[in-house]
Amino acid sequence: MANVTSISKKEIIELLSLKGSEQIELHRKASEIRRDSVSDRVYIRGLIEFSNICENDCFYCGIRKSNNNVRRYELTPDEILGAVDEAASSGLTSVVLQSGERRDRRFISLVTDSLRIIKQKYPFMGITLSSGEQDRSVYEEFHKAGASRYLLRIETSNEEHYNRLHPGAMSFRERIRSLHDLRDTGFQVGTGVMINSPFQIPENLADDILFFQTLDIDMCGMGPFIPHSGTPLGKVEYSAEESFNLGLNMIAVLRIVMPDINIASTTALETLSPAGRESGLMAGANVVMPQFSPFSLRDSYTLYDNKPLGSEDNRGFLDSLKEKIKSLGLIPVTEDSGTSIHYIRRTQNVSTC
Repeated sequence: MANVTSISKKEIIELLSLKGSEQIELHRKASEIRRDSVSDRVYIRGLIEFSNICENDCFYCGIRKSNNNVRRYELTPDEILGAVDEAASSGLTSVVLQSGERRDRRFISLVTDSLRIIKQKYPFMGITLSSGEQDRSVYEEFHKAGASRYLLRIETSNEEHYNRLHPGAMSFRERIRSLHDLRDTGFQVGTGVMINSPFQIPENLADDILFFQTLDIDMCGMGPFIPHSGTPLGKVEYSAEESFNLGLNMIAVLRIVMPDINIASTTALETLSPAGRESGLMAGANVVMPQFSPFSLRDSYTLYDNKPLGSEDNRGFLDSLKEKIKSLGLIPVTEDSGTSIHYIRRTQNVSTC
């Protein structure tokens, strides 16, 4: 296993609970480890949410199949390419294509065709996919068409907890199978969890960190649970402050445990605090994903309430984001797609595509 740090479950639980000056010191240490392991470069990826049609019915998700109050949409390959054009013209060399989960052939062809036309026009573009569980042959198809990274969040590494967050039609073991298939296919593999979600206990979060380490992931996108009013878990009581602190501490602990992976500072942090994205970076993250979806559709891809929509002026928003990153003493990077150093070491592959 490449470049990981040994830490006990008990130690992780203690670190996750830190607040005040001890929390500040934890984040400082994580930032120092990031600097030594992956540098102070922050990779900027343009996020394109290309479809909110989903066949799953997760109890926490705003685009769940049973939510009839969502305006459903699906971009065409040309519309997806148009969003990539906007990202490329803004200087980005990395995009994230994210959607609801579907396994029908029409959807698979949409993704494959989109990947091909993007790579034909922008051979240098690094593409991350986040389109859920698929058969291994489909992952191979996506990889061959041009996707190099894949994010498949597991939401919790505890099977009992997973079953309390999802309907019976969804399988924890199928999720695990998919993650292993992605790895075997050759993807840079990413996953993540909801932090401070319903029914979760501190031991679950510690196990999540150890799960990431055991799976030997290359990247991670995780964030605090935020309720969506149109879901079965929409009225659950939760503490925004506790979720925010736990979200930052999870980033910091994961950076300490897996020093050379890519860790995103997610939009959910920004939802809970105006400077949440920057706080995530100062806790050890090194990836941010500003919106490049068509502005008119962004309010239809709401996984949770009060999600920030970014700005209709993508270039202006990106320039502002770069300045914020610089103000933290970090280096915003757009000309490098940011291949996970962990992945390079894991596969002994020097490619940076």
